[in-house]
Amino acid sequence: MRRVSTRTLLLVGLLVALVLAGVVSYYASASPDGLNRVAGDLGFASTEQAPGPDGGPLAGYEVAGLGHDRLSGGLAGVIGCLLVLGLSSLLFLLRRAPEPRPAASPTEVN
Repeated sequence: MRRVSTRTLLLVGLLVALVLAGVVSYYASASPDGLNRVAGDLGFASTEQAPGPDGGPLAGYEVAGLGHDRLSGGLAGVIGCLLVLGLSSLLFLLRRAPEPRPAASPTEVN
């Protein structure tokens, strides 16, 4: 049985994530998610506030300035996927970095 390298596994995983974010996300349901549905059913959906600036570069899960809906949504998914990958990789590397050892004093050397 042939073993698959970690690098190959990570690259295939990244490719699958990018395809899902860029292509399959276009076919996601436009129905409200669970929390929005409950808010509508219980009558407090009108109290919802916008989470941030409406004119953000990825507002509405679309890239601002692109006129093509499918391309805009797919590109927003790919950008989001790469941002999460980059930030999580950075946090992983910072967490994994070894702590510096204190220098031995001359009296502790054998």
